[in-house]
Parts: sequence; structure tokens; C-alpha cells
Amino acid sequence: MIAQFLAIAGGFVLLAWSADRFVQGASALAWNLNMSPLIIGLTIVSLGTSAPEIFVSGMAAWQGNAGLSIGNTLGSNIINTSLIVGMAAVIMPLNVHSSIVRHELPILLLVMGFVLLLLFDGSLDRKDGMLLLAGMGAVVSWITWLGMQTRATPDPISEEFAGEVPTHLPMGRALMLLLLGSILLLLSSRLLVWGAVSVAEALGVSDLVIGLTIVALGTSLPELAATVMCALRQLHDIAIGNIIGSNLYNLLAVLCLPGLLDPGPFDKMVLVRDFPVLIGITVALFLMAYGLRGPGRINRIEGGLLVLAFVAYQTLLYFSVTMRH
Repeated sequence: MIAQFLAIAGGFVLLAWSADRFVQGASALAWNLNMSPLIIGLTIVSLGTSAPEIFVSGMAAWQGNAGLSIGNTLGSNIINTSLIVGMAAVIMPLNVHSSIVRHELPILLLVMGFVLLLLFDGSLDRKDGMLLLAGMGAVVSWITWLGMQTRATPDPISEEFAGEVPTHLPMGRALMLLLLGSILLLLSSRLLVWGAVSVAEALGVSDLVIGLTIVALGTSLPELAATVMCALRQLHDIAIGNIIGSNLYNLLAVLCLPGLLDPGPFDKMVLVRDFPVLIGITVALFLMAYGLRGPGRINRIEGGLLVLAFVAYQTLLYFSVTMRH
């Protein structure tokens, strides 16, 4: 399986590099079209960090591996919420001052409830996919409207985004980066899916488990790098906001793909094991970051607990797979 593991490793590296080019190009293009840094950050950047999940899950569903696609979606959100936020908070405690981030947290919980209702029958069909896609449009519209309301009362996250948008790139270079990133995302996702499916077949484990573990960790690399760098640079609201935005887009823009491209029933463990874990750690993040009596704060102890939750989930996955075999 040397070739398969090399394909996975190469796919990860190329995926992370191409996702960065994609986000840079899309952000610079939006700036050249006179979009505000806040709207660019809340929509294009957050959606761009989910580009690896979108391309990999779309490729997997198109090839008939819906389990890998669903596993990648849920696994990425679990990794985002536990491992990535936890690591960032251990390195640098995260303070949440943005009212926009505080508005997004309850919306994330509502979206999770909506997704759970759609999945409750044990199948993800085209109607579910269309509803998730419509939900995506509604969330992007709401976030854009929310961002526009801050013009009268500036939000702390606005200043953070203002320093992050690549304003120096001309239109031609922005288009080139966007096109290059898109092409390489397609190629790297095809390479990664081939390697992951081959390894799953060789090891005798399901596409779902491979999606929840190896693939989810690889597609979450852009979020990991971005969140840790934001924490080190004291961009705390962006660090948390990008994770919340990425999780929203994963549940809607990514999870709709297996429903649209490869509809049908899925492994029941999604509902009895994986989704309850995602709900639990998301509620924990809400309680830490929302700040019921003032600004939210995720300290080092809470960050360590989130990392331990990730380790516990991986242990649960290992034993559940072992027992099923």
C-alpha cells in the first residue's frame, strides 16, 4: 500500500497549498470588486477554508463513496471544534469579543438540529441535499446582512479582517490564483480519495471511518494552520469565527453533496456515535465562547479538555471498529 499512502500524503500537502491559493485569489477578487473586508472574511474566507472538504466530499460522492463524504464532513467538524480550537487555546487563551461570532454560535446549534432532523430517517436523499443547499444560501445571506449592519456600529472582528484581506493583488493575479487553486484542489482531492478508498478496502474498514479519521484530519489542515496562526497573532475573534463559519459551511455546503450526487442510506453509527459527539463538543464550545456574563473566553484548561475530548473520540472510534470486526 505504499503507493496509496504516498497518494494520501501528497494529496494532503497539495490540498493545503492549493486551498491557500484558492482563498487568496477569491479574497483578492472580492476586494477588487469592492466588497468590504468584513463580508469577505465572513463569507469567502470561511467558505474557502472549507474548500478541501467541499472538493474531497464532492469527489467521493461522485465516485459512489458517500460514506467517505459524510465521514469527512462530520470528522472535520469534530476536529475543528475539539482538536483545533483546543490546541489554539492551549497555545494562547482565546478571548471572544465579536457580537457577530456570538450570533453565529446559536445559529450553528440550530443548523445542527436541522441537519439531525434530515438524517434521522437513516438516509440522505436528493430532497435532503436540496434542503441543505437552500439552508446554505439562507445562512450566507444572513451572515452578509449581519456584516452589513456593523457599518453603523463597528464590530471588533472588522478590524481583524481588515488587516488580513490581500488588498495588494491586481485582478489578473487574483483570477490566476483562484483558477490555479481550483484546478489543484480537484487534482489533489481525486488523488486523496483514491488513496483513502484503497486503504479502506485493504484494511477492511468502512469509507465512513476513513472519512472520519485520515481524510477529515487532512482536509482540516487549512483550519489548523489558520486558527493557530490567528491565536499567535492575537486575532482571537477570527480564530473562533473561522471555525464556526467552516463548521456551518461543512454541514450545509459539504453535506449536501452526498445527498445530491450519491443519495441513499448511510451507516447507522453516524446517528448513534458520531453526531452525538459533535453535538456534545459544539455545546461545550458554545458555553465556553458565548460569554453569558460578558466576553467569552476559552482558557488553557478548557482548551486541554477539548483536546482530551478529541482523543476520547478517537479511542471510541478505534474500539467501535474493532468490536464490529
